[in-house]
Amino acid sequence: MLVFYKARLVILSVPKTGTTSLQAALQPYADMAITDPPILKHAPLYRYNRWIRPMFKQVCNVELEVAALMREPVDWLSSWYRFRQRPHLDGKPTSTKDITFDTFVRDYCRGERPAYADVGSQAKFLEPQPNGCKVDHLFSYEHIDTYHSFLKQRLDIDFELPQKNVSPRLDQSMLTLSEKTAAIYRRKFAADFDLYASLPADNCS
Repeated sequence: MLVFYKARLVILSVPKTGTTSLQAALQPYADMAITDPPILKHAPLYRYNRWIRPMFKQVCNVELEVAALMREPVDWLSSWYRFRQRPHLDGKPTSTKDITFDTFVRDYCRGERPAYADVGSQAKFLEPQPNGCKVDHLFSYEHIDTYHSFLKQRLDIDFELPQKNVSPRLDQSMLTLSEKTAAIYRRKFAADFDLYASLPADNCS
């Protein structure tokens, strides 16, 4: 999470949307940068609303706008699957080695997920709060250049992204879903698919 007081903007770090690279580029300009531990770096909107928002609202009488990036749901799980293929996870409960992507997605859709498939939900991460706190500027990962243009204009800075925390590449044939698994995923996580479908192609919501 990055906070820019002068620009009245906070950037949420949705996992698997290039947040490590973005934080590396923007941290020198931020008034507050939460980069570790991961549970705080990737704090969802409800945690921002509970802990960070009140600090600025009550002490500074300032309401910050919230920006974030969302990835197409299947592609998002694909990135998690590939990320957990890394050799240093071999033998650990979070490793997806020797597990097919179809199985990974099936296990993700279970009520009780195995550790390697326990990766949360983008819709839940971005869910508006009862008090009106919401993501004001939500962009599609597939149009990430638009998101970066928005940030450059809003923050009045220019930046280039370093390559950080990139998931291993896999042949596309290894990342396909059966029709049945795809249907289960769409049904159980309809909120994620609906939210993604609501995003404009070239600007913020």
